[in-house]
Amino acid sequence: MIEKQRTLKKPAVLKGIGLHTGAKVEIKINPSEANSGIIFKRNDIKGHPEIKATVDKVINTARGTTIKQNGASVSTIEHCLAALAGLGIDNAIIELNGPELPILDGSSKYYVESITKAGIDELDAERNYYEIKEKITYIDKENDIEIIAYPDDSFSVNLLIDYHSKVLGNQYALYDPSVSFKDEIAQCRTFVFFHELEPLLKNNLIKGGDLENAIVIMEQKVSQLELDRMAELFNKPKIGVRPEGIINNVHLHFPNEPARHKLLDFIGDISLIGQPIKARIVVKKPGHKANTDFARIILNQIKKEKKNPLPPFYDPDAEPVCDIKKIQELLPHRPPFLLIDKIIKLNSNNVVGVKNVTMNEAFFIGHFPDEAVMPGVLQVEAMAQTGGILVLNQLPDPENYITLFLKIESAKFKSKVVPGDTIIFDLFLKEPIRRGLVVMAGKAFVGNRVVMEGEMMAQIVKIKE
Repeated sequence: MIEKQRTLKKPAVLKGIGLHTGAKVEIKINPSEANSGIIFKRNDIKGHPEIKATVDKVINTARGTTIKQNGASVSTIEHCLAALAGLGIDNAIIELNGPELPILDGSSKYYVESITKAGIDELDAERNYYEIKEKITYIDKENDIEIIAYPDDSFSVNLLIDYHSKVLGNQYALYDPSVSFKDEIAQCRTFVFFHELEPLLKNNLIKGGDLENAIVIMEQKVSQLELDRMAELFNKPKIGVRPEGIINNVHLHFPNEPARHKLLDFIGDISLIGQPIKARIVVKKPGHKANTDFARIILNQIKKEKKNPLPPFYDPDAEPVCDIKKIQELLPHRPPFLLIDKIIKLNSNNVVGVKNVTMNEAFFIGHFPDEAVMPGVLQVEAMAQTGGILVLNQLPDPENYITLFLKIESAKFKSKVVPGDTIIFDLFLKEPIRRGLVVMAGKAFVGNRVVMEGEMMAQIVKIKE
């Protein structure tokens, strides 16, 4: 089933104080059109400069993630981005009248509540996932950080934190399609160790910090006098420490709330790739720098593949999704005009087919007697047959239908195909099928070379009642 892009039905408005600047700020999360992504807009600056929420705009990751573009910056964006990603929002324009998003209660809870109240709207455009094709590893030995992504059919994160803390201990958190971001992740607040508070204040940070928008962890015993002094710095009444080593300003939502908050941060930071991904990610002791460094690795890989696309992985020993018998059940074509040998991937919007080119092909008799080359028109036909399998496989009675060409656009032949080549055809639906009309885009690979590409339109036609 094709997943659609999403945005808000109407604006969501929030007000609060920036964690580090202490500035009062109001933000409005507005609906936006398909394929626009997440954009921040500084309405307090002349010209209302926009900042695209992508990792190549990141300029600072100290105690939060900051991005900059067009001479304007916006900081502490991770909790808002996590809420958008967790709710499946692909497109939004976030207007704000200050340099930093509000910290609120230190989680994504109020972002999620505001967006949910505004409503979520599906757009008439397919969600564009990037699928991790091979293992990607990020290691920071100095800080004992490790992030590894593995190919998978969905997005999941297995996260572990260990700060050698007798209070926190080792904590583990999981996010996958079975986990509700709204109910199990969004309300998890940021945390800080007690000994970090005063240095942060002295470094002109956490001006908007509050003992109620963070979990404060007490590793070592301190005097009540010291606790009172810290309470005074934050303009709070007398505070104490609960037996589990947490200042009594808050109660934990979950025993592993700190790990779940790190998971929340990771989801927000990784969304700076600019599109959702499919991967199983294992994370050890993450932070904003590591998160955004890892996101940058993936974004650079996406850019590289756009310039030099990689072929789908093909294991000749693996059992095909459709062998030649199944293909003949779906397609009306027969030799010598059946030009696909097997299908190795098939889902609701993507199909990958294989054609083994041999000297026994009838067309080589005349094309050409002394220089055998597979005609480009037959490469297009083979691609169309691959696409036909994607379409007809979704019908309950495919034997009663055929697909007919209506249009071919942007066809390019980049390298000749000769006997001995194996062609891999990779096709995607460009838009949902409507009124029997199908629009696809595809590439044909021999090895790592793109030998042909194009876009095509076809119509599903019923031939039997």
